[in-house]
Amino acid sequence: MIQKTYLLDGLCCPSCAAKIEKRIAALAGVRQVILDFAAQKLSIEIEAQSPDACENITGSAGRIIKDIEPEIEIRDVSAPAPPGAAKTRDSSAAKRRLRTGALCLSAALFVLGMIPGIFAGFSPALFIASYLLAGWQVILKSVKNILKGDIFDENFLMAAATAGAFAIGERAEAAAVMIFYQIGEAFQDMAVNRSRKSIAALMDLRPDYANLKTKAGIERVPPETVRLDDYILVRPGEKIPLDGTVCEGVSALDVSALTGEALPLDAGPGSGVLSGSINKTGLLTIKVTKTFTESTASKILGLVQDAGGRKSPTENFITKFARYYTPAVVFLALALGLIPPLFIPEARFSQWIHRALVFLVVSCPCALVISIPLTFFGGIGGASRQGILVKGGNYLAALAKMNVIAFDKTGTLTSCGYGGADGREHLNEALKPGSKEAI
Repeated sequence: MIQKTYLLDGLCCPSCAAKIEKRIAALAGVRQVILDFAAQKLSIEIEAQSPDACENITGSAGRIIKDIEPEIEIRDVSAPAPPGAAKTRDSSAAKRRLRTGALCLSAALFVLGMIPGIFAGFSPALFIASYLLAGWQVILKSVKNILKGDIFDENFLMAAATAGAFAIGERAEAAAVMIFYQIGEAFQDMAVNRSRKSIAALMDLRPDYANLKTKAGIERVPPETVRLDDYILVRPGEKIPLDGTVCEGVSALDVSALTGEALPLDAGPGSGVLSGSINKTGLLTIKVTKTFTESTASKILGLVQDAGGRKSPTENFITKFARYYTPAVVFLALALGLIPPLFIPEARFSQWIHRALVFLVVSCPCALVISIPLTFFGGIGGASRQGILVKGGNYLAALAKMNVIAFDKTGTLTSCGYGGADGREHLNEALKPGSKEAI
């Protein structure tokens, strides 16, 4: 079994993330795929008989990602960040600003087209220009997906509905639908970026360096390079980079980020210390007892970064539901536009095609398929802004059902139970002395 983990810089679409996860999971030799949308991290478990087979699978996975989202930058987490990583982030930010500017201009043209009298003669041209500014990316993606055989997605539905609106002379409606759709996408990107920043800020446990004691003196090195039984020096104000035992020095440690305990923890010779703690007062010499990957801070970060992989039952259901929902909507719209005029007296095709297009826009799965994963992701990000770590959507869904919660003095969640007699019995059992039950 081979584990491969990649960062997907620029992944902003939950629907695209679901498609990537589904198509990579279908590759021969892939045992499990977890795409954490929050951390933009893709983990693949490969059952490969040879290195060449493993490379073939990872190569196919890379092509699938680029096929679905060409703008995504793929990087192996085991490799150092490339020199152009900062430029890539700047480029992504510039593209977002360009999209925002185009959307604002599109909305301005639409408003001008709606003003009676002044620009009445130019209204058709203004609506067409507004539509193209707001929706050219949607149309382009729709055409590319059709050429690849991937027809039934939100881009196709939006392009088909708005093209039909133009066909029946409803230019203003076509432009308005595309503008509102893109406004929704912009708010989605803003919510995603805010949640990611909140989670990243809360996960600021990992130290950037370790002061390694060598024969030549103190050397500043990456924590990953420090080995067991090495000695490190931690100065006041620095984070402890690795778990270990204090050999020299006395100090007070801030462990609130790890345990929630507000009071400083005294440490001296023989005391065990955890990575992620902050040395407050004295100089400490620590003997390393755990490597970087096994340290407390790394394990906590791993739990939080993998939060997106722990999906709630609702998220799993909606992912499966979307596979059948979108084709069903398309065929129902076709039936609505074509069948009633054939059997209802005096029914006109233009009237029922208009209704079919309205049905197509209203039934677009974007709100349904995208909003549910984003709701859980936004919940995790919102909790992060309040200093609360939630390890996944499944835990968030469980917490939503709780109405009896017990905390200890540090604010650590000890036990939860459902309401009523069963809840009280569950809580009483959990709070018995020596009980190890926790959620």
